[in-house]
Amino acid sequence: MSGKIVSIHSFRGGTGKSNIAANLAAIAALDGKRVAVIDTDVASPGIHVIFGLGREKIEHTLNDYLRGECEITDACIDMTSRLGIKSGKLFLIPSSMSATDITRILREGYEVSDLKNGFNEIIKARNLDYLIIDTHPGLDRETLLSMATADYLFVVARVDQQDLLGTAATLSVARKLQVPEIRIVINKKPSIYEDDKIIKTVEEKFKAKVVSVIPLLPLLIEAGSRYIIVLKHPDNLFTRCIEDIYQIMK
Repeated sequence: MSGKIVSIHSFRGGTGKSNIAANLAAIAALDGKRVAVIDTDVASPGIHVIFGLGREKIEHTLNDYLRGECEITDACIDMTSRLGIKSGKLFLIPSSMSATDITRILREGYEVSDLKNGFNEIIKARNLDYLIIDTHPGLDRETLLSMATADYLFVVARVDQQDLLGTAATLSVARKLQVPEIRIVINKKPSIYEDDKIIKTVEEKFKAKVVSVIPLLPLLIEAGSRYIIVLKHPDNLFTRCIEDIYQIMK
């Protein structure tokens, strides 16, 4: 198995998809896989903060590649040693948080075909087992491409009516795009809800399997997207939930 594309998507922002994407990548790398995470949310990027790069100057980003100013491999940062991962490899392709870069790419746009080519190029260049895409919320050109090219699609939603309605729209589009494997991840579940009832209701309504129900844990609030939780807390419930998601990909 090599070169599988995993798309982590949500219809609305704030669902925690970036946190799930980063931790899922780490779990796969700890299992000896070669993994890259790419932040295609160019309008509101930030997954590099979870990787500890929030205050560091990044030489090249996905924005530079999409503007034709560098190769996709130039924007690919090897995070393996920095994160203390011994067995696999973990790479990160961030998007720029510069207001100038964000405004420019939103104003000028980019060729979606370049993004697709970038996916293929980085998989080949780094001999990846998995390319995990942290997508832009909602449905636009980028997210449609990310879903259309995905081998696995994990749709992240909260127990919230707007989230769930958006999830229905996302699933409808994903099925039309014939994504091979589609799963729902319920995140930030309040303690007042029972897992079994949530799973039963969601699966009956959306005709898609719920792979994990992640509770709103105090640890998630404490971490505040400052680090990769599975690396610091391998025995936490959150880590077990991420491992459940990873099992679908194996």
